[in-house]
Amino acid sequence: MWPVEMGHASPGTPAGVLGTLSGILMSVIFLLIGASTLVAVVFLTAFLWAVRSGQYEDDRSPAVRILGDRGASNERRTDPKNS
Repeated sequence: MWPVEMGHASPGTPAGVLGTLSGILMSVIFLLIGASTLVAVVFLTAFLWAVRSGQYEDDRSPAVRILGDRGASNERRTDPKNS
């Protein structure tokens, strides 16, 4: 483990370096928290937009619709105009 994670400096590490490393690690954590919050807000906004625009309104018929199209596909194959 790193000396910063353990909370103490190793015998050859000056105390000033330990404080600087700790400050850098904390600023990285704050940067990651901010970035993850921004990504979460973007995904939440996209989800709410999809719900409000009706993307999840009809979730049953597309799966069943293909079962009813059997006659239409046979007509297209035998119709010489579509060849």
